[in-house]
Amino acid sequence: MKASSTGRNWLLLGIAGSVVAMITCVSIAQAENFPVKPVRLIVPFAAGGGADLLARRLAQRLNSLWKQPVIVHNVAGAAGNLAAATTASSQPDGYTLFFASLAIIVSNPALYKKLPFDPDRDFAPVVLIGEGPHVLLVSSASPATKVSELIALAKERPGSLNFGSGGVGTSLHLAGELLKAVTGIDIVHVPYKGAALAIAAMVGDEIQMLFDNGSSAVGHIRAGRVRGLAIASQTRSGVLPDVPTFQETGIANFRSGVGHSIYVRSGTPAAVIRLVNRAINTVFEEPAYKKQMAALAYNLAGGTAEQLRAHVDAERKKWLPIIRKQGIKAN
Repeated sequence: MKASSTGRNWLLLGIAGSVVAMITCVSIAQAENFPVKPVRLIVPFAAGGGADLLARRLAQRLNSLWKQPVIVHNVAGAAGNLAAATTASSQPDGYTLFFASLAIIVSNPALYKKLPFDPDRDFAPVVLIGEGPHVLLVSSASPATKVSELIALAKERPGSLNFGSGGVGTSLHLAGELLKAVTGIDIVHVPYKGAALAIAAMVGDEIQMLFDNGSSAVGHIRAGRVRGLAIASQTRSGVLPDVPTFQETGIANFRSGVGHSIYVRSGTPAAVIRLVNRAINTVFEEPAYKKQMAALAYNLAGGTAEQLRAHVDAERKKWLPIIRKQGIKAN
């Protein structure tokens, strides 16, 4: 009786092992042929904006590389949370890619009381796309022509200078809070419904300063409406060669920008994740693509999924204490 039971156990183990092996072989075969149908790229912003342009240019290159359509699907609203929820409910097969702003992954869980997704539970990292560094701007009529003069002015009149942003909890808002933290100045945040309105308010002397994305700051600076005092990246931008880095102005290790990354639904086969990662890194090596991104004042990153995970961990250590200390809530 015992021998018969033992035999059945071995038989069941053998069957289970065969099933696992079959599933593994199927998964590997599917990964090797990926993609065999159109891929959806979810973008958490409206069509026509800067992030949408970045996503569409990446989609075009992947389309050519994979010989399969990569369809941009704009899911705007709720600071990217709607797009994240859409991704979280997708199939874990790699055919839905999430062009996520790092704010969705890093700061939104701290800014919103309840989210329809958990970034660590629902998403698997694929690759860091890069970052568009922020530029500190003042009106062209401002008496401050460099960062040290602006800081001195703010310290002379604590609480009387304002900085604008495109809304509470946005990366532009948090950049201003970071400036307060590292310099000790007391300036008041004034949120607007979009960065364009904040720029108009500064030109109209309603506010004295703000951070803007490098890609949009270029046009305003060249038009003479605003003055760029410093860029929050390690090196100067090729499209803003006259704007110094914060390091050059005497403020060390000040880095801020709009970062983007690619995620998939958790549970996506590791082989598929590696394939998508490899394809995107291949695109990043194309000279024409590099030139396009540089013209947008965008710094490409690339690398491994593990490097993206480490980058997110570092960003959380940097931004979450600021959010908590200032009690910033988006709802």
